[in-house]
Amino acid sequence: MTSLSERLTSALGAVTTLVEEADGAFTVSVDGMVASLRIVTIGEGLEMVSLTQPLAWDLVLNNKIRERVAELAGRTMLGTVALVEKAADAPTAPANGSTAKSTRKPASKRIADVMLRYNFPAAGLTEDALRTLILLVLTTGADVRRSLTE
Repeated sequence: MTSLSERLTSALGAVTTLVEEADGAFTVSVDGMVASLRIVTIGEGLEMVSLTQPLAWDLVLNNKIRERVAELAGRTMLGTVALVEKAADAPTAPANGSTAKSTRKPASKRIADVMLRYNFPAAGLTEDALRTLILLVLTTGADVRRSLTE
């Protein structure tokens, strides 16, 4: 029986750029978009494909972005669109010569990344079905990205 890893390679290798990473995950690129595919074994005979696709990063976080991402998330059928908030300022070294490992400036603004996540069981899917489903999810991500960056 062919492993899921081999099936993904066969299904996606001809239509995407596919790189197998050292940890067994795949990085897939198509039309300027990139995503990570991981095979997760939930139990005996149950393997899931976990797809994570960054759509936008370091967006200045404001109510308009929150509302836009919420709207796009509500319209997305293949995957979950998530807003990942983070502080804009990175830790800095202490200026007074103390031995503290780091201090943090007060965050003057917040930024966010937008991710698309989709998990699905792969059992029973043919290579054509795997390819079609993954390409549909990646296309959904590209559409969301376009909507965010227009």
